[in-house]
Amino acid sequence: MTTATPAREAATAADAAAPAGSLQRYGRWWPAAGLAALLAAPYSSLPLPGLLDGPIGSAGNLQLLALCLVFGALATGYDLLLGRTGLLSFGHALYFAAGSYATELIMVEAGLPFAVAAVLGLCCGIALAAALGSVALRVGGIAFSMVTLAFAQAGSILVERDPGGVTGGEEGRAIPADKLPGSLAGIGNTVNLYWIALAYLVLTLAVVHWAVNSPTGRVWEGIKENERRVEVLGLRPYGFKLVAFVLAGALAAVGGIVHLLLTGGATPQTTTSDFTLSLLVMVVLGGSGSRWGPLIGGVLYTWADHRLGDLAGSQTVSGLPSVLRVPLSQPLFLLGALFVVTVVALPGGLTRLPARLRPALTARQRKTAVRLRP
Repeated sequence: MTTATPAREAATAADAAAPAGSLQRYGRWWPAAGLAALLAAPYSSLPLPGLLDGPIGSAGNLQLLALCLVFGALATGYDLLLGRTGLLSFGHALYFAAGSYATELIMVEAGLPFAVAAVLGLCCGIALAAALGSVALRVGGIAFSMVTLAFAQAGSILVERDPGGVTGGEEGRAIPADKLPGSLAGIGNTVNLYWIALAYLVLTLAVVHWAVNSPTGRVWEGIKENERRVEVLGLRPYGFKLVAFVLAGALAAVGGIVHLLLTGGATPQTTTSDFTLSLLVMVVLGGSGSRWGPLIGGVLYTWADHRLGDLAGSQTVSGLPSVLRVPLSQPLFLLGALFVVTVVALPGGLTRLPARLRPALTARQRKTAVRLRP
């Protein structure tokens, strides 16, 4: 009896560990499965009722999926500041808008090809991030956040005032179809824009993964945990923070260029601090400081932003009593409610869900093993 008991307990422990092991195995493979699904999306005619209208590979759905990928990548790049270095910036939208506006202006006003204009637009975004970051990073904490907010407000006002007619004011600037390559213009070429958005996502994930796991990335982690300790070790946090700031700004500028192609123009909404606040919500929703959290949050937020707008204007909501119809007819109310529920139910974001499920599955498995024990 004494020899059978340890063996039985070992078997029970192994059974209890099975759910955790299964979750870890699924966690290793789901990124590859997700990438395969994204690669197959343009060729799929399957419908997803409730999630998308019509077949997955239709032009409208590919447009929505491409926007989800762009903002998922943008949130991932923004998390280099918030989740990796501990910098709360309210001006990240500026570099996204810089890539978009600069590319459009150079292409239309200077008459340069799109590829050349895109490279120059990226350089403008990097230069702006380096200039503003070198000033904002002279202070830390809430003062840094306020400085970046001031820059964001100044940039937004400048775009809306339309000095010299170069920004288009509240209407923005549209790209003439004849200025774009034929493969990137028109609804029939939406699939090509989808591939560009997917390539931007893969590039961002690769750059962020490489940067976080580099020696500089480890210093970022130290700065987030205790900046004074990094100084004691003989390192200058300012330079490392500036690298993170410029790298995140460069990734945002690339995203602005891709967004310019998807929407057919540069819009002033992308210059506001509200746009950066949306990025903050995406990161917190998915899980700040995690590898996949900002991506998941960005995709979910963008999808909800579009789909909940359709729900708010649907006949189902219009037929409800006024007590329910008024709040449910506001997409921002629905988004806010979704965010609050997620934050309260899942502290740490959606990526913490497997870790929260693992103890429950283990406890359930142990109870089952005890019940079946002879």
